[in-house]
Amino acid sequence: MNSLAATSWGKGRIDLFWVGTDGALWTRHWDLGGWSADLSLGGTPASPPAAVSWGVGQMEVFSVFPDGQLWDRYWDGSDWHAWESLGGELATESTPTCSSWGPERLDVFVEGVDGLVWHRWWDGTRWVDWERLPAQL
Repeated sequence: MNSLAATSWGKGRIDLFWVGTDGALWTRHWDLGGWSADLSLGGTPASPPAAVSWGVGQMEVFSVFPDGQLWDRYWDGSDWHAWESLGGELATESTPTCSSWGPERLDVFVEGVDGLVWHRWWDGTRWVDWERLPAQL
């Protein structure tokens, strides 16, 4: 395993994510005192994953793919939704980071090919366009 990401959406629940030796994204979770079997979420991540939860049974995982775009999958409480591209011109060697300040709000940050930090967020109804932070961090 390399570069784990973890998130929790409730008491007694932990979800782990990593890029497997096959190059796909994998996950497993702890729930009610035991670990699940490993589950492949597929994809072709070039970066380690970042994961965040914004409510009970709600979580999202992000990775930069070889095309230099940010891709994500989300769990809606019962199913994983397919990978979707959030676009960008991103450094494939950078690791995204993400957070949530409450229900239906997600923020993700990642380094662009220009060496600057780029930010995109879910406002509860849509992904807002990329914004470049004013200076290199």
